[in-house]
Amino acid sequence: MVTAVDEMESAAAALAEKLGTAVEIASSKGAALRLLERHSYAAVVLDQMLAESDAEGADLILKRAGLAVPVQISFALAGSARLEREVRGALTRRRREQELAGAAAAAAMDADLKDAVTGLLLESRLALAEENIPPRIEGRLQALAALAEELRSRLNPTAPRREPAAAARA
Repeated sequence: MVTAVDEMESAAAALAEKLGTAVEIASSKGAALRLLERHSYAAVVLDQMLAESDAEGADLILKRAGLAVPVQISFALAGSARLEREVRGALTRRRREQELAGAAAAAAMDADLKDAVTGLLLESRLALAEENIPPRIEGRLQALAALAEELRSRLNPTAPRREPAAAARA
């Protein structure tokens, strides 16, 4: 919490208890920046009055907040219940965004893996279809095709399984 309001210790303690997390108070821009350099936070709660009186300082605090969710609220007007709702809502949004980002990254990685395995499988089958392959190389290509097919079946269990390339050539 970044605020110059003196009576915020009790609100911070109540918020910490209700959210089950530590809450630190910085009474100035400099104190906030020092805390942000040393620690990472889930949220940075910025007093509206401080933000309006020093817009550049508020922008600097929010830029240095890293992945912390910014919450701007008027401590002079808001009660502890509203403060809790705002912070809880911001943390919920942050958690949801992280879950969505993780799911998107996992889906992208899954697609990349499937594409790579499909490429390996296709290239190994094309190589096995060539004429006059030395037996030693053919064995390696068959092993590569079998490995690619196994990976493909693990990545996509509903994909139809094909016979190994050696059986198809015989």
